[in-house]
Amino acid sequence: MSKRVERAAHGPSWAEVILGAALALVLGVALGAVLLILRPVVSVKEEPKEREKGVVYHVEGSRDGSKARQALAKRKAFSEGQSVSVTEEEINALIAPVAGAGVPPEKGKDGKEIESGYFTPGTPIVRVREGVMQIGMPVTIDLLSYKLIAQAQGGIVKNGDTFVFEPTTLYLGSCPVQRIPFLAGMVRDKFMHSQSIPEDIKASWQKLANVSIEGNVVKLTMP
Repeated sequence: MSKRVERAAHGPSWAEVILGAALALVLGVALGAVLLILRPVVSVKEEPKEREKGVVYHVEGSRDGSKARQALAKRKAFSEGQSVSVTEEEINALIAPVAGAGVPPEKGKDGKEIESGYFTPGTPIVRVREGVMQIGMPVTIDLLSYKLIAQAQGGIVKNGDTFVFEPTTLYLGSCPVQRIPFLAGMVRDKFMHSQSIPEDIKASWQKLANVSIEGNVVKLTMP
């Protein structure tokens, strides 16, 4: 009896059933993720008193220049090895001039730029509240030329010899990508390495003894 006749008589094997179910699950997760990514995020200046169910909010950080007058002085002090405490306004004032430059595009052997193929990040904005840091960033999905918001919330932890931002939640649009392992890693890497860091800040950052978020302030402590 041929395999085709045997399959018709006895139906699909367990292996085929399991494989079909697995493929359906993967496709369902992928489709659901795409729909959530494309669902618009509601941007607000302040935390809403009542959050609407099913809606993802992006509470923007402050770019109030009047509260960031000490930003350049603090950057200078930090680059000279002094401990400083910075607010979200000061952080946003310092990252804004360099954020647009981003990381230099990768080039192939022929010298031409290699396109990212996924998405292009814009200028980030930081929010610091109650011991939590939030980084929000406009993102353009290259394939669709579609603009959305990526945002991450978390804290500063020591990884090896340096301090890094470790997100506990990570959203691309309205999709909680931290729940999708294959997507979370890609988004996190692109998110965290999308901006260039001035050499003087990078050098001083490597020397830090501690970084803490206390209330609405980030404290950078030198040895």
